[in-house]
Amino acid sequence: MQKRIIVNHKLLEIMVMRLCHQLIENHGDFSDSVILGLQPRGIYVAQRIQKTLAAILGKQVPTGYLDTTFHRDDFRRRDTPLTANATKVDFLIEGKKVILVDDVLYTGRSVRAAMDAMIAYGRPANVELLVLIDRLYTRHLPIQPTYVGRHVNSLLSQRVLVEWQGQDTPEDNIWLITKTDE
Repeated sequence: MQKRIIVNHKLLEIMVMRLCHQLIENHGDFSDSVILGLQPRGIYVAQRIQKTLAAILGKQVPTGYLDTTFHRDDFRRRDTPLTANATKVDFLIEGKKVILVDDVLYTGRSVRAAMDAMIAYGRPANVELLVLIDRLYTRHLPIQPTYVGRHVNSLLSQRVLVEWQGQDTPEDNIWLITKTDE
């Protein structure tokens, strides 16, 4: 296995700040906007976005966590059962501008499942997608992000790993991991 850093902690901090400023350009004071982090890994990005926006705006943007396990189209096609994650959406999204947040956009299937799951909380006025990493040329569905930290060319044999400080790692980093035949 080869592990190559594609975004170090300093660049990741800059990316998050840039994404927050892009959000502010489009959402202003966030009076009609909410953030939904996709479980399991998108919640860490959503938390970082929320924290950075709070520092810039001086107010908390409503942020929730959305589990898509039972809305996935491959839910019953797995050999082992999937374990559901917590959903925490303690606000209505009816008529709101929703920003779905995930760490890596790969096939688009998780985002499609998130749009299905989100409808249980109301009909949004608008839905946008924010991802740290957009893996190009891997889409199974015609889904494209509105906000992107970085576009990455990757092979099917590779995966992208986003590490956050405090989760058994000393600092924030994004890695491209390649499986090698040993």
